[in-house]
Amino acid sequence: VSYAKAKGLLGYNVWQVPNDDNWVLSKAAQEEEKDQRNKQRILAIVLPTVAIIILLLGTMTCYLQRRVLKWKVMGIIATGQKSPSPNLQVFHFANIKAATKNFSSENKLGEGGFGPVYKGKLLDGQEIAAKRLSVTSKQGLEEFKNEVKVAAKLQHVNLARLLGFCTEREEKILIYEYMPNKSLDFYIYDPHKRLLLDWEKQVHIIEGVTQGLLYLQ
Repeated sequence: VSYAKAKGLLGYNVWQVPNDDNWVLSKAAQEEEKDQRNKQRILAIVLPTVAIIILLLGTMTCYLQRRVLKWKVMGIIATGQKSPSPNLQVFHFANIKAATKNFSSENKLGEGGFGPVYKGKLLDGQEIAAKRLSVTSKQGLEEFKNEVKVAAKLQHVNLARLLGFCTEREEKILIYEYMPNKSLDFYIYDPHKRLLLDWEKQVHIIEGVTQGLLYLQ
């Protein structure tokens, strides 16, 4: 056994002889070889997995960088304005104007306390809803940005998501995701379309509105 260990002949089995210390050495050699094999198996599994994860992260990073660069080249993101939230885009007024066809009446979705809302389509094909602050509003720029910060934190399935804003040329415009099914009043106050809202749909709508209100509290 001593000869086998000295020559590095690990893994050879020998018959155990009573009171023979070499048996312990042989057993230790076998366990050492087993540990080495286990380490090799672990490395064979771990190394490819780590390599795949690094490759995926690198690919995702390159994709996001190219997408942001594309937006900047296309003029969708304004580089001269600073966003109060990292989750929001700062849009060029010219692109919003083009997307909404110069804020045409055909693209007007409605009007609320904030101001008129227009449907738009950006150069990359994304549909948006642009809320343009009324010219009669007395809201200042800092108040507008504070409102943007608050709206950016509201992320709920029953709330329209804020995508970004524009403050060029003293404009104050909020850019939301476009909701193709329009607002609820479009169906409630129409004598024909209200028939589309059966009892089950009405209950579902009430539950959604309630969940949204609870989230805002």
